[in-house]
Amino acid sequence: MNAHSRAKTTPRSRELLVGRVQAEGWSRRAAAQALGLSVRTVAKWLRRYREGGLAGLRDRTSRPRSSPTRTPEILRIRVLQLRQKRLVGREISETIGLPRATVSRILRKAGVGRLHSLEPPEPPNRYEHKHPGDLLHIDIKKLARIVGGHGHRIHGDRTRKRRGVGYEHVYICVDDHSRLSYVEPLKAEEGHVAAGFLHRAIAWYRASGIQPRRLLTDNAKVFSSGPFEEILQKASVRHGFTRSYRPRTNAKAERFIQTMLREWAYRRSYSSAAKRRHALPRWLHYYNFHRQHSSLGGKPPVSRVNNLFSRDT
Repeated sequence: MNAHSRAKTTPRSRELLVGRVQAEGWSRRAAAQALGLSVRTVAKWLRRYREGGLAGLRDRTSRPRSSPTRTPEILRIRVLQLRQKRLVGREISETIGLPRATVSRILRKAGVGRLHSLEPPEPPNRYEHKHPGDLLHIDIKKLARIVGGHGHRIHGDRTRKRRGVGYEHVYICVDDHSRLSYVEPLKAEEGHVAAGFLHRAIAWYRASGIQPRRLLTDNAKVFSSGPFEEILQKASVRHGFTRSYRPRTNAKAERFIQTMLREWAYRRSYSSAAKRRHALPRWLHYYNFHRQHSSLGGKPPVSRVNNLFSRDT
């Protein structure tokens, strides 16, 4: 129960009041003085107790018994029917003759304030390729550089946010089957930089006993540049793209980025971007070799890669 901060009675104190008057024989005035109430208030709770027992001592809703200005139910139903035909609020307002604010309020209360709310939720599309290297996910996350001390995520004051400090572009690559991940913070989001990262990532996976066969990226220009495609052709890796505005298509990369930000980038108070970069290899080793992964039955990604435990140094 969320009692008012200045409420003089609660259901428990009302039970005490009724008990004193009904069972102990206190007078209404004496009971009122003991609890700091008026005799009229005591009489009210005694009446409610007689009418409804202990349930009558509970708080009642503050909703009025009648609302003369409330939109008639038939109009509310009509608004929702027109919404099902994908009419926007302005069109519904013009059709029925209700104010647009009233239409908007009805739609929000019904949970269809936005047109996409009319679409049924998509069922989860969980998939996992059978072998390491069957599919790699690549994505990029921008992190603001740390210049001149801590940022607003540490001190909490956005008015002290520094402008124009630039970004580090953290390139990440995740193996779909094992979740084994490779990460590099780089200075730019450009085709030749992305190509260099891809070349090093493929070499790292091969050294780990994984032969990449397919790659999935979003539709960023750096992933369709000439240098990037050239590396793919040389490595005989097929390239696929996610659907536009559908980050869930590349969900394993997105999920890894969330974990990386929480456990590495924003876990500690770094005084510089260099110190943040310095902490990355240690965290990445922990993620690949030791961190329990819920989708892998509580085991680390390395558990799904043959002959890689010997590399745990």
